[in-house]
Parts: sequence; structure tokens; C-alpha cells
Amino acid sequence: MLRSIANRLAPVGRKAAPNEAAIGIAALVLCVLLVHAFYVFVVRPRAEASLSQAAAMAESGDRQTSLRSIFVIIKDPEQETAIILALWATLLIVRRWQAVQRDRALLDLPFMESKEGLMILPQDVRTWKRQVESVAPDARDRLLPRALLIALDRFEVTRSVHETAAAVTEECQTEALSLDADNSMLRFVVWGIPAVGFIGTARGIGNALQDAQNALLGDISGVTAGLGITFNSTLTALTLCLLMMFLLHQLQHVQDRVVLDTKNPSISA
Repeated sequence: MLRSIANRLAPVGRKAAPNEAAIGIAALVLCVLLVHAFYVFVVRPRAEASLSQAAAMAESGDRQTSLRSIFVIIKDPEQETAIILALWATLLIVRRWQAVQRDRALLDLPFMESKEGLMILPQDVRTWKRQVESVAPDARDRLLPRALLIALDRFEVTRSVHETAAAVTEECQTEALSLDADNSMLRFVVWGIPAVGFIGTARGIGNALQDAQNALLGDISGVTAGLGITFNSTLTALTLCLLMMFLLHQLQHVQDRVVLDTKNPSISA
């Protein structure tokens, strides 16, 4: 009997999605294919055309040449990798955002309809549980139904409002920790974007130093090309990192807000 009571008091916990890793890998493969195809058919041909046109204009003595084409800026492998990571992170953020919105939508549903002032007694718990369990199967493992079922189970066994509130608080804290753990891969990808940019910076500086001897002889084309790689990769990576950090912080804010509103419905926005 004690084991049965312990099982009923234990937090349910959300079920881990077994295909989450497979979906993430599939999204990464899709991003690689789409971005690489875009580079092969659009970016690099246009960048080469812009560079060829600029070289021809320079040979003709036209000093008004400008190479600040977006295709020239993002043409290198480091920029391509950074864009792949940014697109992958965006897809993961959108997926998690949709999951949070489903949790948010459940907060507006009348799971436990009752008249004002009605007192719930331990013997009424099974009736209320059937009302909560009547939701769709795919929504039953969301935070709000889980918290309600845990609260009803705890109240049925302990008959204590304090213990019931503690059970809900514990479940919400567990959910918050779980959401934070799920975002660890996102944080790694966002951190990896500027790291890829710094790799391009190091490669560009290395190329420029290799051509330093030619620069002393008057040919600075190798140095300028290396510095171009340096600045373009840094610019692209930092711009994408700022955008991804904004999206990630917005996601975390929405996740925290849903958990807080589930724990304290009275302060919901």
C-alpha cells in the first residue's frame, strides 16, 4: 500500500519525445542541402561575376569600383556554415515556440469548470480527474494537465492544500529545468556561429600574412583578399549571432512565462 501511495505522489513528468533527436538531425540535413544549393546556384556565381566585373573596371582605370555586394560578403565557406547554423537554430526555435504556444492555448481551456465558491473534497477527486483526462491524448502530457492531475492525486492522498500546492510548484520547477535543458543545444548552436566567424577571421589573416612578402614588392592583392575574408566572415557571423540571440531570449521568455502562468494563474497577462 505504501508503494502505491508513493507512486501516486511521485511527479508524473513529461514524456520525452523519442524522435526529437531525429527531427533535429533531419532539420540540419535539410538546412545543409538548401543553403549549399543556394550557394552553388546563386551566391558563388553572382559573387564571381561581381569580382570579374570589378577587376575589369579596375584594369580600365575606373576607381569607382565597389565590391560591397552581399554575394561577395557571404561567398566564403565560413559564412555558408554560419548561415546553415543560423537557419538550423531558427527551425529549432520555431518548433519549440509552437510547443510553447500549445501550452499557452491550454491555459484558456476550462479543464475544471466549477461554480464560484465550490469546495473540492477528496472524495470528488476522481470526478475532477476524469474531467481533466477528457482532453485530447496529444495534449494530456502538456504542463497544465500534468500539473492538475498531480495536484488532484496529491490532494486525494494527503488531503492537504499545502502539500498540493507544493506538488504543483515542484512540477513547474521540473518543467522549467527541462525546458532549459532542451535549449542547451540551441545555445551551443548560437555560440557556434561567432566561433565559425572567428575561424574565417583567422584564415583570412593567415592568407594575408602569407602574401605579406608580395605586398612589400607592391602587389597587395593577396593581402586585401585575406583581409576581405577576415572582415566579411566576422560581419556575417556577428550579425547572425545577434539575431539568433534575440530569438533565443524571446523563446526563453515565453517558456518562463507559460510555466509561471501555470503555477500562478491569477497573475497571467
